[in-house]
Amino acid sequence: METSTPPGAIRILILNTLAFTVCFSAWMLNGVLVTFLSVNQVYKWTASEIGWLLGIPVLAGSIFRLPAGMLTDKFGGKPVMTTTLLLCAVPMFLLSKVDSFTGFALCSFGFGLVGVSFSIGIAYTSVWFPRSKQGFALGIFGAGNAGSAITTLVAPTLLNTFTANGSDIEAWRRLPVAYAAVLAVTGVVFFLATTNKKPLWVAKTFCRTTRPSQEYSRVAIRDCTIFLFLAALSLFRNGSSPIL
Repeated sequence: METSTPPGAIRILILNTLAFTVCFSAWMLNGVLVTFLSVNQVYKWTASEIGWLLGIPVLAGSIFRLPAGMLTDKFGGKPVMTTTLLLCAVPMFLLSKVDSFTGFALCSFGFGLVGVSFSIGIAYTSVWFPRSKQGFALGIFGAGNAGSAITTLVAPTLLNTFTANGSDIEAWRRLPVAYAAVLAVTGVVFFLATTNKKPLWVAKTFCRTTRPSQEYSRVAIRDCTIFLFLAALSLFRNGSSPIL
């Protein structure tokens, strides 16, 4: 834990927030895309199938936040966030090639993993700031939730532009390609412009510590309790937006 703000912390905060915003925009894509395809009767999905396609990305991102946070503690935020951005760009691109419900569901699960960027960013931001400034830093990072609003506002306009207001309906496929490109570019920029940093201590196993001091044990128990609470909340809330 830092006692003073190290050089480069603000740069990391800005890049973390940018990456989270991009990830959250991609995470909410199906809310616009599936609705567009359904309304224009491109696919004859049932109400149940539409519900699954809307929920799968949110579920995938929520379930895997716990392991993503643990990986960030172990390896640092730079490699984990970069890998998330680049890997999720692949199923996002493949979404432009599918023509079945199963294909949409699988790709939605794949790009839905960008939802883990929340836990990655929280952990990565925290190690760069002292406790006295973590509220400020995490408050700024949390502004990345605006990614949802960006997709809600921008994606319908892009779809109308790509499809020439519905006259070339198959051009909807350009939208996931554009989102995949943004994810990939953000991943490259994040890798090149950030510096990796891990916590000062890393537990051997979950809720077990390498340092035997009583104070350290109290901190570990407290942090693990909070971690488990946040994981449970992430799973059992409705998933429309990330926790906190």
